[in-house]
Amino acid sequence: MNLNPPPPPSPFSSSNSNPPLPRLSLHWLSFPSSSFSKPSRPFRLHATAANPPADLTLPTASSDPPVSDEDKKLLVLLRQRKTEDAWILYSQSSHLPNPTCLSRLLSQLSYQNSRVALTRAQSIFTRLRNERQLRHLDANSLGLLAVAAAKAGQTRYATSIVKSMLRSGFLPHVKAWSAVVSRLAASGDDGPSEALKLFYSVTRRVRRFAEPELVADSRPDTAAFNAALNACANLGDTDRFLKLFDEMPELGAEPDVLTYNVMIKLCARVGRKDLLVFVLERILEQGITVCMTTLNSLVAAYVGFGDLETAEQMVQAMREGRRDLCKILREANLRNSCTSGRDGDVFEKLLTNSVAATEREVPLLPKAYTCNSRIYTTLMKGYMNAGRVTDTVRMLEALRHQDDSSSQPDHVTYTTVVSAFVKAGSMDRARRVLAEMTRVGVPANRVTYNILLKGYCQQLQIDQAKELVREMTEDAKIEPDVVSYNILIDGCIQVDDSAGALAFFNEMRAKGIAPTKISYTTLMKAFALSGQPKLANKVFDEMLNDPRVKADLVAWNMLVEGYCRLGLVEESKKIIQRMKEHGFHPDVATYGSLANGIALARKPGEALLLWNEVKDRCTPKGPGEKSDDSDPPTLKPDEGLLDTLADICVRAAFFKKALEIVACMEENSIPPNKTKYTKIYVEMHSRMFTSKHASQARQDRRSERKRAAEAFKFWLGLPNSYYGSEWRLGSLDGDN
Repeated sequence: MNLNPPPPPSPFSSSNSNPPLPRLSLHWLSFPSSSFSKPSRPFRLHATAANPPADLTLPTASSDPPVSDEDKKLLVLLRQRKTEDAWILYSQSSHLPNPTCLSRLLSQLSYQNSRVALTRAQSIFTRLRNERQLRHLDANSLGLLAVAAAKAGQTRYATSIVKSMLRSGFLPHVKAWSAVVSRLAASGDDGPSEALKLFYSVTRRVRRFAEPELVADSRPDTAAFNAALNACANLGDTDRFLKLFDEMPELGAEPDVLTYNVMIKLCARVGRKDLLVFVLERILEQGITVCMTTLNSLVAAYVGFGDLETAEQMVQAMREGRRDLCKILREANLRNSCTSGRDGDVFEKLLTNSVAATEREVPLLPKAYTCNSRIYTTLMKGYMNAGRVTDTVRMLEALRHQDDSSSQPDHVTYTTVVSAFVKAGSMDRARRVLAEMTRVGVPANRVTYNILLKGYCQQLQIDQAKELVREMTEDAKIEPDVVSYNILIDGCIQVDDSAGALAFFNEMRAKGIAPTKISYTTLMKAFALSGQPKLANKVFDEMLNDPRVKADLVAWNMLVEGYCRLGLVEESKKIIQRMKEHGFHPDVATYGSLANGIALARKPGEALLLWNEVKDRCTPKGPGEKSDDSDPPTLKPDEGLLDTLADICVRAAFFKKALEIVACMEENSIPPNKTKYTKIYVEMHSRMFTSKHASQARQDRRSERKRAAEAFKFWLGLPNSYYGSEWRLGSLDGDN
């Protein structure tokens, strides 16, 4: 399958390409249906190993259907690369063009570096899907649409295209499906897991063909494996990383320098600082050319570990033109007493040179490498994270006097300094750096302005943030993106301005900027904190209906918290039940919000039910018990949840349950607040069971509760009728 139409223009921008959405007002209209929802029926295409591109000539056989004059004119425009004119002709046509024209038009639109062009390509796909005519599109055009959507940040849309192709019998070109895998691997949430699922879905189909030449265009290459390996590294999954690494030679893919750069990330992700040097040595042993990205990845890894000393030694050695970086890093291992740590067997297979390393000669770099601005900036980020603002500024000044143009500070360097000042709360100095960028001719980008926006919002200076947006738009000609609006929405929340948050949300949608999961959850937070849980629920419903985002546990918890803040326990329980029906299990945050709601509503009976559920979740399954995928995972409670439950039980005189909870706290190394519980007991229960006129029947009914009260007093250290060895919690009956 040919994925190389006419030479492409500049790469796709990352701006969102979705059409403007209706304003989010108090009417809360339902979200419009998306063009990439699941088709009503699967494609009915012939299964082929790799479809060739559509024939770009008019049919001549007598058996072929006649070609209309409009189709001939449309095809001529497409051959002349007049895509805009072709689109106008297509949109004005009353009939559906032939497959050749449709595939060619979709391909050219997908290849353009334009949000409008991608929207048009998606509209063609939507029309054909709705009319059940998707069979008119060939694999080439579908693959290009998936690539365009992935580059535009619409990874879910791109994934749905590739999956549809697989269901229809098409095997996408490796450049198409690997681009989607790469974007998924780098995205958050479950993106890396979805990337691996998609990778395995394609490779399983490739392996079914006995003749490799039939699937040569779809077989995973080194770039595809690197994308999957990057997903494993982001997940910290060493076992799957090793499995994929071993499969590369089987499918004719050889590891390259990017493969080992990803391995550096894996070592950093799983805490194996001691192995970083052996990745570099492995690259040298394999005869692979070391690139500047490799060296920057090593510096970044040490910065991530907080080992600025080793990072500084690497940078200094490169400044001096030394080639013995491996020796320097080995000495750093000895100085830091690095140990093998976990995943030893996996890394012994990945990095065989790490075994008996002392017996091996330390290799030298093939040449001296000079630091560039990227490496200096990485070290500056380490200084920034450590709060060393002075060192950050000092390095910027040093870079300004560098003779080498590659070492001169760029916009990333300046943005790092701006971020350092913002982190230190020095907004005036951060603005001066922005002015300095303009003076020296280094234009600030959207990231720079977003960092400044976040600084103003964190300091509750919303007016200054709005003024910065005006300057950003009018003076710098940079339009705010979804990150900018998310920062502004969150800033409004911090000053209790839910109306302002909604206004920014509506403004973002009016500009055609699709909200992200953060946008929805942040707006939900605004309504939850302002005591408007019903509006938070409406925002959540909008989120569920938006196919570009996927509601996660954070969003569900935000919804639960909104109702619990008002003590609406029954409504909160309904949300939790709905959450379970959607496949989400409550976590500590969910139970904590519910416990706070129960305390506010003063419903101690609900606290007992909640504690029983939490207690069951805290107990891991025994070795003989079978675990089902639908079973909730083991819960590790935190101090807030257990303290709230214990507080409720003590106030309600459920002393046996209170003792169970404090025992759970001690098992999880959480010190119970005995002072608080003692105060509650003395104020509320010190005169319990003191009546001398109670009937014998009443005295018998309360005997077990009295035993529990005495046991609790013993735990508090108050005067009681027990000695240390005379009571056992397990011998007491439950509170009713």
